Amino acid sequence: MALITNTVTKYAVNGQREDLSDIIYNISPTDTPFMSSIGKSKATAVNHEWQIDALAAPAADNYHLEGDEISFDAQTATTRIGNKTQISRKAVIVSGTMESVDLAGRNNELAYLISKASKELKRDMETTLTANQAPVDSGAGAARRMASLESWIKTNTDKGGGAGADPTGSGTHARTDGTQRAFTESQLKSMIRKVWTEGGDPSMVMVGAFNKQKLSGFTGGATRMDDAENKRLVSAIDVYESDFGALQVVANRFSRSRSAYVLSPDMWSAAYLRDFQMVDLAKTGDADKKALLVEYTLCSKNEKASGGIFDLTTS
Repeated sequence: MALITNTVTKYAVNGQREDLSDIIYNISPTDTPFMSSIGKSKATAVNHEWQIDALAAPAADNYHLEGDEISFDAQTATTRIGNKTQISRKAVIVSGTMESVDLAGRNNELAYLISKASKELKRDMETTLTANQAPVDSGAGAARRMASLESWIKTNTDKGGGAGADPTGSGTHARTDGTQRAFTESQLKSMIRKVWTEGGDPSMVMVGAFNKQKLSGFTGGATRMDDAENKRLVSAIDVYESDFGALQVVANRFSRSRSAYVLSPDMWSAAYLRDFQMVDLAKTGDADKKALLVEYTLCSKNEKASGGIFDLTTS
């Protein structure tokens, strides 16, 4: 079909208004399951310290003669451990002109970028808290780093062949990875038992996306019943009923995907030397500058209350 001569089309006309939606679409995940589930505490120094202790092993021979002279039990001192605080931050700078022009999707560019930065900072923190990171003290220009989750777990571990020795349990060094292998229900059941035997009361299993689906295939000794008329097939497990209680199963986008954790969240906390704060930076040009920062560390109240299944396949 031919276009009629001298028909005015959009290609020859100036002054057309743009069609720009007033919504900005952002699907980047912001959930932080580990940081959201653990406690929050206060640090007062860059080397945050605490003490751990344990009861003596139960004795089956605690019986004595009537009128016997009393002897005194040997006592073990508490163990003093600590972690370094780490500074994390996000900074934004916006020109005066950008603050004055008419914008789509937000009223103020600086406020919009600060909102984005706060979400990005929390994602960074979740990634750090659940990482396999060894502590680094300041000195010789090195920034302080905390000992992260995998640097603490020592007592209850299941690892692949070729893996190095487990960390010391006092957050001194990172874990050495081993050969990856498939995640099995037997591993999970054994780990829950280990944690419980050591005195923990685990209530969470934290895994990456691939192993979350792997875990959903575990039977747990139960038979699933699906209503045919409902036309729904439920293939996910969000609560794992073990012999030692129910555990919430959480998928974490930011923890190491090659690890599965059996956690007692009340035995972990994020200790803040400086809580989230906005800092106005000196104005040195025609722009506004702000920094959002936090100084914090991970407190492992007793690593025996949690465990890790390491070196799992991720595809």
